[in-house]
Amino acid sequence: MRRSRHTAGPITGKSTTTKGRSARVDASVREGIRVLDIEARAVLDLKARLDERFARAVTLLYECQGKVVISGMGKSGLIGQKIAATLASTGTPSFFLHPAEGVHGDLGMLAKQDVLIAISNSGETQEVLQLLPFVKRLNVPVVGMTGKMTSTLAKNSDVTLDVSVNEEACPLGLAPTASTTATLAMGDALAVALLQKRGFKHDDFAQFHPGGSLGRRLLVKVRDLMQHGDHLPRVRADVSGADTILEMTSKKLGLTTVVNAKGALYGIVTDGDLRRFIQAGGNFSHITAGDLASRHPKTIGPDELATTAVAMMERFSITALVVIEPPNRLAGVVHLHDLLKHGIV
Repeated sequence: MRRSRHTAGPITGKSTTTKGRSARVDASVREGIRVLDIEARAVLDLKARLDERFARAVTLLYECQGKVVISGMGKSGLIGQKIAATLASTGTPSFFLHPAEGVHGDLGMLAKQDVLIAISNSGETQEVLQLLPFVKRLNVPVVGMTGKMTSTLAKNSDVTLDVSVNEEACPLGLAPTASTTATLAMGDALAVALLQKRGFKHDDFAQFHPGGSLGRRLLVKVRDLMQHGDHLPRVRADVSGADTILEMTSKKLGLTTVVNAKGALYGIVTDGDLRRFIQAGGNFSHITAGDLASRHPKTIGPDELATTAVAMMERFSITALVVIEPPNRLAGVVHLHDLLKHGIV
C-alpha cells in the first residue's frame, strides 16, 4: 500500500525542521566562539602596552587632589560610566561627565585639582575634543584612552593609553565590540592598580558598600543585632523554676539569662538545661533559676563584629551568645536567628 501524502508529509517536514534548527544552533555557537576569541585576544594584547605610560597614568590618578572625571560619547561613554563606578567603589572619588552636556553648561563640574580620563576609540570624537581647551585652561591633566595613538586626543593628552584592537568582533566592523571590551579592561587595570597603590583593604571596600553582604559582614557589630531591653530574657537567680520557664517561653529565644541581686551575669538557662534536669528526675517545685543555670556561658562584647559572633557559635556549636560589658554587666543576647535575618551568615 502506498503511503498517503498526509502521512508522509509531516514526517519529512519534522526531520527537515530539526536538522535546520540544529544547523542554526551550531552556526550561532560558532559565531559566539569567534566573538569571544576576538575579544579575548584584544584584552591579552593590552598586556604588552602596560609600560611607563600606564605607570604615569596610575601616578596621576593617585596624586589627584580632587576627583577623577571620566568622559566619552556613545559606547565609549557607557564604558566610561562603568570605569567611574569602579574607581569610586575602590577608593578613588570619580564621576562621569557627558561631553555633550559638558560643553553646554556642565563643565562647572570640573575643578583645578581634578584629572580627566577622556575616552575615544578614534581619538577624533568632536564632543570629547571640545572639552580639551577648557580643561587645558584649568591645567587639569588628561589621561587619553584611544585606539589611534596619532589622533588629536592622543596628541593633546598628558598620558595616552593605547586601547587599539586588530579587529572588531562585529563582522561588519561597525559596532564597537572588541574595542569597548579592551577599554573596559584597561579601566579595570587602572582601578585595581590604584587600589593596590592606596593599600585599599576589605574594611575600606565595606565603607563604600554598606548595603552589600560584604559591608554587612565587615561593619555590623554585635550591639546592632543583639536582643536587649524588654526583648532580653532575664531573671534573677532566686526566681522559681516555673517563672524561669515562663520567661523563656515569652521571649522565644530558647534561653534566659540569669543575674544576681546587683544585675551582674550569674549564668544562663537554656532549653537543653531544662531537658537534662527533667531527664535526671528533677522536680521544679523547689528549684530556682540559679540552680538550673549554667554558670559559665560563652560571652562576647557588644563592639565585636557580628562575624566574630558567628565564628564563636560555629566553634562551640551553640546558637546564642551572652553580650557582656565590663566588668560583668549584662548588655544583651545575640542569637543565630538574628545573624541569619540580617545576612551575616
